[in-house]
Amino acid sequence: METYIITISRQFGSLGRPIAKEMAKFLNIEYYDRYIVGKAASNLEVDISEVENVEESASQRLKNMRFPFAKHTTEMQDSVFESQKKIIQELAEKESCIIVGRCSDYILRNYKNHLSIYIYAPYYERLRNCIDTLQLAPDEAKKTLDAVDKSRELYYQHYAHCSMQDPSLKSLMIDSSVLGVEGTAETLVNFSKKRFDLN
Repeated sequence: METYIITISRQFGSLGRPIAKEMAKFLNIEYYDRYIVGKAASNLEVDISEVENVEESASQRLKNMRFPFAKHTTEMQDSVFESQKKIIQELAEKESCIIVGRCSDYILRNYKNHLSIYIYAPYYERLRNCIDTLQLAPDEAKKTLDAVDKSRELYYQHYAHCSMQDPSLKSLMIDSSVLGVEGTAETLVNFSKKRFDLN
């Protein structure tokens, strides 16, 4: 059987990560998320915290496109992206797996056995998830939600040249608040089995 790849992009607070983990368990395939950060740090021979800082602070450098980036920060950000891109491509060639985030749907857009999923939820549901799951105070949850939404969207626009919500790069878009983590994962697993003709 040929290998297949499922990429998952998601809104912050939509519970995309636990849904992806459930899917990987049901499908008995690997799940990759933070592994890519660690591998990129190793490849670039820098501390993992440096890669995490580049990812987390991307919005501060991208949010106002009228001004050029500082050269050293741009070069580091581009180096991180290129390293993660190579890792994602290598994973796609090696085995069936689920890859979360990092423009993986864009990077693998021409890969033939690729299913691209976008997980979203209404704002108030995502806010509630931040409060209940991440144990954030309401004001902090709102601030974090708004900041991460902006950061992810700007990062995606910069490297994929379109919105993260652009349906042209998605096979399926689903509201996780309708069925919850397990129900959404089960629905996506069934869809994946039909897409890849899995027994």
